[in-house]
Order: sequence, then C-alpha cells, then structure tokens
Amino acid sequence: MTSRNFEILYKEARLNLEPASPSSVIQLRVAPQSAYGRSSSSRATTDDEKGYRSRSLATASSIYYRKHHTSPKAFLWRVLENGTVLSIRAVDVRKQQQSVDAPLILNLRFPSSVHTSCIGFADPKDTDALCVFVVDQSNQLYSINLRSDLFRKKSAADGGLGDACRVYSPPGFGFKYPHRLAVVNSDQLIVTMHDGGILKFDRNKTHDIHASPWKETIYNVAGWGQSLRGLVPFQRNPTVRYEKINMELTAAVSTAVATMGLENTAFLFTVCLDHRMRVWDVRTGSILYTGDILNAKRDSQEGSSWNINPSQSNLIRILETASGECMVTTFSPVGNGEFKFWKVKANDQGSIHVADYFPNVQLVPPSPSSMDIWSMADFAVMKSPEGPELWALWKNNTSYRVHRLQIRPRNGTQCFDDGWKTVYIDNSVPAVESSGSWNSVDSTDKWLDLIFFPGRFSKATLETALAVYEKGLGTYKETSSRTGKSIAESICSVLGSTAALGKTSAGDADYEQFRSTSETQWMRFWRLLLELDKQRGEALSLVYDLEGGMVWTACADLLAAVRQCSDMDRVYHNLSSPEKKDEDVAALVSAGLMFVEGFNDSTSQLSHAALRAELFQGSSLPDSERMQLFLDRAGFWSVVGDDDIAQVTEILGQNYRTVTSRLYEDLFDLITATSDANSQELREEFTGFGRKVIVRSVQDTVELHWQILFSQLILLVHMEFDIENEDESPLHSRFDVGSVYRRLIAALQRLEHLKWMVKTELNIPARVAVSSGVASPLLAKRGQEETHTVTALEGLTGHLYGLPENSEEPLLSAITDLVLDLCAPSSSTVLQTCLLQCGLLKHDRPDLALELTPFADQDPFSIYIQGRVFLAHKDYDTAAYYFRRAAIGLSITLKHTERHSSGLLDDTEWNLLNSGLPNYYSHIVLLFERQKAYSYVVEFSRLALQFVQTGAQDSASIKIEMLSRLFTASATISHFEEAHSALLQMHDEALQKSYLRKLVEKMCETGQNKQLISLPFSGLQPKVDDILFEKCKAARDVLNGVPYHQILYAWRISHNDYRGGAAILLDRLQKLREAGEGDKINGINGDALDTQVTRQYLLLINALNCVPPEEAYILEDISPREKSTPAPRPNGGDDLDSQLEDLSKQLDAENGANGAVEDEEDKALLEKMKSFLSRPAAGMEATAPRRLLTLVDIRKDYQLELDRIVAIQNNQFALTEDDDGYGGTDVDMMDVA
Repeated sequence: MTSRNFEILYKEARLNLEPASPSSVIQLRVAPQSAYGRSSSSRATTDDEKGYRSRSLATASSIYYRKHHTSPKAFLWRVLENGTVLSIRAVDVRKQQQSVDAPLILNLRFPSSVHTSCIGFADPKDTDALCVFVVDQSNQLYSINLRSDLFRKKSAADGGLGDACRVYSPPGFGFKYPHRLAVVNSDQLIVTMHDGGILKFDRNKTHDIHASPWKETIYNVAGWGQSLRGLVPFQRNPTVRYEKINMELTAAVSTAVATMGLENTAFLFTVCLDHRMRVWDVRTGSILYTGDILNAKRDSQEGSSWNINPSQSNLIRILETASGECMVTTFSPVGNGEFKFWKVKANDQGSIHVADYFPNVQLVPPSPSSMDIWSMADFAVMKSPEGPELWALWKNNTSYRVHRLQIRPRNGTQCFDDGWKTVYIDNSVPAVESSGSWNSVDSTDKWLDLIFFPGRFSKATLETALAVYEKGLGTYKETSSRTGKSIAESICSVLGSTAALGKTSAGDADYEQFRSTSETQWMRFWRLLLELDKQRGEALSLVYDLEGGMVWTACADLLAAVRQCSDMDRVYHNLSSPEKKDEDVAALVSAGLMFVEGFNDSTSQLSHAALRAELFQGSSLPDSERMQLFLDRAGFWSVVGDDDIAQVTEILGQNYRTVTSRLYEDLFDLITATSDANSQELREEFTGFGRKVIVRSVQDTVELHWQILFSQLILLVHMEFDIENEDESPLHSRFDVGSVYRRLIAALQRLEHLKWMVKTELNIPARVAVSSGVASPLLAKRGQEETHTVTALEGLTGHLYGLPENSEEPLLSAITDLVLDLCAPSSSTVLQTCLLQCGLLKHDRPDLALELTPFADQDPFSIYIQGRVFLAHKDYDTAAYYFRRAAIGLSITLKHTERHSSGLLDDTEWNLLNSGLPNYYSHIVLLFERQKAYSYVVEFSRLALQFVQTGAQDSASIKIEMLSRLFTASATISHFEEAHSALLQMHDEALQKSYLRKLVEKMCETGQNKQLISLPFSGLQPKVDDILFEKCKAARDVLNGVPYHQILYAWRISHNDYRGGAAILLDRLQKLREAGEGDKINGINGDALDTQVTRQYLLLINALNCVPPEEAYILEDISPREKSTPAPRPNGGDDLDSQLEDLSKQLDAENGANGAVEDEEDKALLEKMKSFLSRPAAGMEATAPRRLLTLVDIRKDYQLELDRIVAIQNNQFALTEDDDGYGGTDVDMMDVA
C-alpha cells in the first residue's frame, strides 16, 4: 500500500463495547398485539465464527444526540443478530452535577429483521424519553417510547414495554416499498419510497385506542398520473435493480431534515439515484428545488453513468448557520468522488433559495492511498471559529481512515488550500516478546498479560477463538466442559494440553522443546485472535457532536473517539515531516527510537530490568556513578555496533553537537501540560462511559511516552559514555547530564505507576461502583452482589477527573489536555499510593496493594499503610517493621489532619492516630489482634504500656485495655509468665479474678503444671487454690482429662500445705472408688496389689506422715450413700461427733495417771479439733456432714483394701448383702475355690 503523506493532528481511542456486567443488558421483546414483555437474556448461542458475527458484530450503527434533554443526551444504536435486535445505550462522556449515570443497555428484539436504513430517533420536548421509529422487513412501523429511567434502573423494564410500543401497518406500504426513513420530530416522520415519492406520517393524538396511530399522506415527484403509469410494465421509467426491487431514478438514497430555526415548517433534503438533490416542503409536500448535486451540466446521453448506487446512504449533511440559513454539503460518489457546498436560505412561507457556496471550485478528496480502492463511507460537517470543518470517513474492507479539512470561506478560490489532515488509526499488532532461558517471566504469564490487556479483546472474541481453536484440534465439545472456569483458565487448559514435556537423547527433561512447542501454540491462537478482532474494527458511520465538539467512528464492535494530538503525539506521528520548530526535538526522538530498535530481546529485557532497579531502589550515588551502574546492569554497550553509532551521529551530528540542555527542555515541554490545564477547577464529572475514554487515552499516551523516554534514557547514557576524550566535548562538559537523567527517571516513575493502573483490573461491587460513578444506585440496590470490572485507574481515581463547567473548549482537545496532565511528571493529579492501597485493601485485594509498594512514599501515613498491606498478606514481621517506623510520625498531635483513607479507617481508628504513642500502639494491637497474631499483640501491648503516663488523660483506660489484651494474647500463645505479670498489674479485682481463672485453666489444660506451681501469684495464692479446688470438686472422671487433683496436690505440697494435699488426695480416692477402680485388681506392672486405689492410699499416708502426729488427720465428707447406710468404724464411732466423744472419754480416763501437764495438752488438742470441726471445708456448705480421719484410720483402711484384694484373689467373697467391701470385718466369707 502506498500511503499519501497526510499530517497527523488527531488520534483515536478505541473503546470496547462489552457491558460492565452481563446483568447490564436488558432484553425487551417487541412484538405485535399484546405480546409485549421482558424476555430472558438466555438464548441458544453458537461458538462458530458465523454465530460470533451475528451476536457481536453490528451491521449498522450510529449515535443519536437529543436536542431538548441532556441526561442522557447521546445514544449509540446498533443492529445485531441478522437485523432482529436493535441495541441502544447511553454514551454521554460527561454529566452535570447530581446527574445519575445510565449504564444499562436495552436490546429491542423484533419478530422479523428490520430495515437498517429505516431506523430513526426523536426527542420529544415535553417528555424525558427517546422515541424510536423502526420499519421491519414485513413493512410494520414500530414507534417505541423509551423513558430515560429504562437506561438507569432495571425495575423500569420489569413490565416490558407495554403501551410504550405501538405497531402500525401502513396501507401505503401495500404497493410501495420503503427505502429511507427521516424523522422530522417526535410526531412526524417521512419514509421515502422506491418510486421517488415520500410517505409522511403525522401522529394521531386522539385518545381513541381503536383509532389509527398515524395519519398518512403520500407525495410524488411527478403527480399521481405519472406514478400510476409507473405501475404499468410497458410504461415504466428507467429503474435500478436493488434488493429485488426496481427503483425509480427519482428515489432518494440519502436524506436530511432541517428546520433552519423556523417553527412552522421543515424541509426534507434528498439525494436521488439520478444524481440530483431535491428539497421538499414537509408541510405541503411540494418540491422546492431540484438540481445536480455537483451543480454540473450533463449531457442527456450520459445519464446512466451519473446514477448513484442505491446502497449509498451518507451523501448529504446539513449545518444550520443562522435563523433561516444553513449550509448543505453533498458528496457525489461518481468517479473519484467530489464534495459540493450549498448556501440555503428559507422562510416560514416555504420559499427557499439554493446557491453554490463555492462556484467554479472543485473539492475532490484524496484517498488514503493511491494503490488501493477506498470508498467514501461517511462524512460530517462541523462548526469552528475559522470556518466549517469537513470530516471524511474512508473505507477499504475492514480498514478505514478519517480525514479532516478546514474550510476557509473568506479565502475565495483558496478555501480548500489548508490541506487534508488525518487521524492516526492504530492498526499495529502489539509486539510479542520471544521467550527464552533469559526471560524471567513465565511464557504463559506473558501471553495472558498480552491477551487480557484491558480493552484489547472482547470476551466474545476470546470465546469464539478458543472454540475455533478447539475445533481445529478436534477436542471441541458442544456441551461445554468449561463450566465454572474463567475464560483465562479455559485458554490455559486447552493450550496447555497441546504441549508435553519430553526427554532429550540423554534422558533429561527437554525444557527447550516444551517451551518451543508451547510458544508455537500460543502464537497460533494469537493470530486467530487477531483475525477475528479485525472484523470488529469495520467502520459503519462517522458522527459529530455539535455541542461537545467530539468526533466518533462507530464500528462493528467498537466505538472510536477521535481526540486531538498532544505536542508529543504530533512530533512522534510526523517524524518524517516535522514542523520547522520541532525539527531538532524530532531528530532527538527519532535517534533514540532508532537506537533502541536495534536491541535484541535479551538486551531489551536486561535494559528494562536495569531501569526497574533505578526506578524503585533509591540510590545515594553521584549521578555519574549512578549512570555508570545503569550502563553496567543494562549491558547494551555489547550489542551496539558501529552502524548503530553511525546512524545516531548522522541524525545528531558529530560528537552529538545538536544535543543541548535546551533541546532536552523542549523534549520535556512536549510531555508537560499547560498551566491552564493544571489550574482547572473540576465541575462536570465524567460518566462511566467517559471514564473509559479517558482510560483508553491514558493507555495509549503512557505507552507512547514510555517508549520515547525509555529510548531517550538509553541514548543519553550511551552518548555520555561514548565520548571518552575530554577534548571532543563530551556531554557533561556542555550541560548537566545528571539533571536530565534524574528528570527522565522521575518521568518514567510516573509512567510506570500509570502503566500499572491502566493494565490492572478490579471487580468492584455495584454499591462501590456507584460512588465512583460506574453504575446507578438503583442498579446497585437491586443486586448487591453484582460486580463491575474496571481498571484500577477508573475504579480508584475515576472520581478525580472532570472538565471545567461551561467550557467552550471542544471535547476532542479537552480530553487530550486532561490525559496529558495526568501523564505529565508535574501533574496536578497526585497519585497518592497510600490512598490507592487503602482502596485496594477496602476491596479485599491485598495482592494488588502489594504490587504498589515500590511506588509508596516515605511519609508516616504511607509507611503505616505499607504495614497494613503486609498485615493483610499475613507477613507479620514486615508489617511490624513498618508500624514501628511510622510510630513517631503518627503519634505527634497535629492541628489539621486530613482523614482520607478510602474508607479503610473509621473514626475510631483515626482518633487513635496523632494522639500519642499509647493510642497509636493500642491501635496497632487491635490490628494484630484481628489477625490473631498474638505474639505481635504482646509486643505492641508492651510498647503501649511503656509509654502510658500516669495522670494523663485516658491513661487508666488505656492501661486496663492494654493489660487485658496483653494477658489474653500471652495466655493464647502460652507465654504464661507474661500473662502472670500482666495479671499482677491489674487493679480491678473482678477483672483480675476473671483473668486469673482463665490463666489457671489455660495452664492446666496445656499441661504447664510445673510452671503454674512455680509462678509466685503474689497475693493471689488463696484464689488459685480456690479455683483448683472448684475444678476438683466438679471433676467426675479423675483418670481422664485435666488432672486437677494432682495439680492441686502439687500446688498445696509446694506451699507446705500437706494436710490440704492429703485432703484433695482423699477426694480423688473417693472418686476412684466410685468409678470402680478398686475392683480392677489385675494390677499395674504385674502386681495385683498395685492398683489406682492402693497407690492413692500410699500417697495419702505419705502426705500425712509429713505433718506432726497431733495434726495427722483430715476431714472426710460423708457421701449420701453412707448417710443412709452407715458403716461402723473399728473405733466404734459412726461420725465425727461420736469419735470426738470417745476421744474425750479416753483422755479423761488417762488424765489421772499422766498428771496435769498432759491433761492441759489433751484439752487443748481436743478444743482445737472441735473448732476445726465447726469450720466448714472450702467450697462446701456448713451443713455438710463430715467425719474425722486420722492417719491410723487411713492406714487401717489401706490394710482393709489390701485384705479385700487378697480375698478376691483367693476367690473369697462376702455374703453380706449390705456390705460394700470397704466396711467392717464382721462378715461371713465363703471360699469358692
């Protein structure tokens, strides 16, 4: 293809038309009679290419702008599924304050295919609605009134269209064929017919439901007689065959309606098959003007050569210039094509005057290339201060070009000499890096990043490509086996199955062959994707927004927004023919790009790795050493040859003499926004669709600026070290190279940050998307779990973008200014990494927040947020490190603190910051406690307690809270000494008692009995004893579970309470008996007399042997069974009182012989025993019956137990029914051996 050299002043941003979520599409069935309703969105689909074209690729598409209502104002309509679906959505770029987005897509499903040339729209003055008029293939006229709420909330469509849709079968269509539809207003429309006539429809406003909704009026070019003769076969005029219809040469192929500001009339301008323009008075139906569309005089013999193809539909455009005046632009597709401009004046009486605007001047537009066949697909005319602008859309199969011509009427015959400018259409295929052993990125990850770059391919394209690929492999199944898998997982699964890891001849794994096979399969799939994606870019129409100053190209499955080039864009896209003032900087840019272009993949990746180290690893080295280190890391000097150096010196001169500091200043000026752009106060917000325009524009700009600045960094380092001789004037002798190097690094840091934001996608819940303007609140209410997929730039910072209110700057340049300001190193939009990370943490995406860590600032709050990020990743060591670093900065009290955290911190948490170290550390304690990282709770609780000042405000409450959390955390992780220390510092007796119980139970349950006994428990020992005693009393199974009896025994023995230890052993002995352990006489270690009960007797006897003989007694509780059937004791007493009485009598009898001294000692002992009897045991009621057991009694019981075991071993059993085996000895024994 030989392209003509047009100056590029504009570039486009291609927007994907995929809905934010499947639920955003509303299916509405349009049917005759009463069969209206909302249809299900589920329908049979096919994955082949034919089904893909039907579902996703529009056959007709354009944008309609409403005149009387502004929210929403612009509507994109598309015809899908073989003409049976008319899809309509709002595509406003900006919105007024308090306006709600309209994110829903309405799919109107017709019973038969529609005429794509018979679709029209209107905006009723008195109703906020969109009127849709459609004629289908069965000649039914549909008039549908779509309220604006239908585009905002799903509930508005629950009842279907109902009375909003009216169907009419025009009698006039019975013998005439409709060809074009033109809408005058919401109550009047015109259909041009195949015979050159027009059929006018006026709405019948009567309230009779049985009345016809429209009043028809037929007008013909030559009257009824001529029209009727046309129906007779041998009387027909010359016709043109089109879609099985013979069309008269007077039939209109292109129409336009204009009122020119007149209230009582309207004019229909038509371009007909006979190459003539006719102007109709809509009110009267009369033809006011007829003339050749080029104002040319033709020979009657050449009539057929001037005929226009009936498929042409975009041949006339009207630009209203003043009241009663307009400029009409016509295009003749005959020959090479030619434009003609007409000046039209009219009045209310219906008179009109048409004159050639530029007589004797021809405007033949040049095609994009001279070798290929290009056709004019559409054009638009717009106002500008310098005169009308003509925009032309050229088409060649699926390729297209957009050109612009500035018309200067005051220049006379030179009005077209300004020359055609063009729009840069990015049809280049994204570069695919080769994979090899040098590549640190996995091949699959590389391909996934390339394929799933936001906005590159639609989901339908990916699914169709995968289905076609599977069919080629022979593994495709009609019943999809990918249920539950994402499209990315399905692609990896299918392509991964095509490569197997084999072995080399040496028997080792052949990784190289595996990589090569996998790369080949990915490349095949990639090419298939590109072929399918080409079809999406087929241009269908060119639309201009008169009020917003925006140009759009509607494609089959894309919508391209045309915007003005920035200064850098113009230099880059016109490197071969730069403007005079930009020649030097263009040479510098060209030299850098050419220099880097010679790098192989390995060198390129090494250079990028070296750059990442420069961007994210702070360096304190001098500039020269820093640049030298970068050169060593990149290692590109090894691949730079003499030819590469010669090319650079040819452009920049010997010793790079054209490179100066001023030249680099010019370069940075190209990527710096104007001061006006930085100082604009935002008033009008962007809609969700408008944000997509911004995101796509930022993606393109970031990629371009990165490419240029990276090449400039490489070139600068090369030039600095290429000249070693100081006599040859190296760069550092001419200007400060280090300063330029640092500025390039700073600019690349900003771009790297934006690159991450425009390629990273988030799934934002609908309710969150509302706050960002992505969805309507009513939609969010309806589906709280619905999510929208947006880029991080849109989801996290979309609310920061907007335009000045009432700005007269056209959108195509305002968007460029905003994007340039966003990408500039000195941007007015500060990307606060900490706030972005807050938003990601709020959306539960700590993985993405971690990726932003290299961009984080070093202020206290940013450092604190890094700690939150690592905390969410459960990297507690690193989180604690950052929290400690931020402690001083976030503890200092500030007068004015901006509380911005994207909702991550609530007011309670904010109040703990900048209010002293104790509060700050208590906040950190809470964070770690939520994560159950108790060792860090202990650490920061200590720090909080360390800085608590006695007497300070809230110091008491902070101390209590921190002690509580310190105790809980310490006990949880078995740091019992720490928990014990915290317990002793508590002054709240109730709290202390509660935590003491928790500590004792925890230590017992975890087997830390030795440590429990070793802890001092200053002042709390009785309470510990009480807690253990309660546990012992509550225990039923003393052999399993926590051995509370043994623990309490050890506790009391360690505190020299031998009788207390003996008492708890007696309780355990009783429970062992009740459990039947005394009957298990198999013995332990082979000894029949060694049982749990006998062992317990020995422990009990041993404990009482450790006290003086006069104190060797304990009290035993009498069980209810023993109360009912008392067993006599050998000493004759059956309870403690009787035993004391017997003992008193025995002492009285012995006193006479032993003297007075013994009498006094015995009396004292007797009184002591009686007083002990009157004191209830711990934990027992005072009324509980007990009896006294001395060491002698226990020894006798022990002997009885041994005798019982021996008797059983000798097969001797008691015959007494009431004897329990532990009572008296007056029983009959029988030897059964």
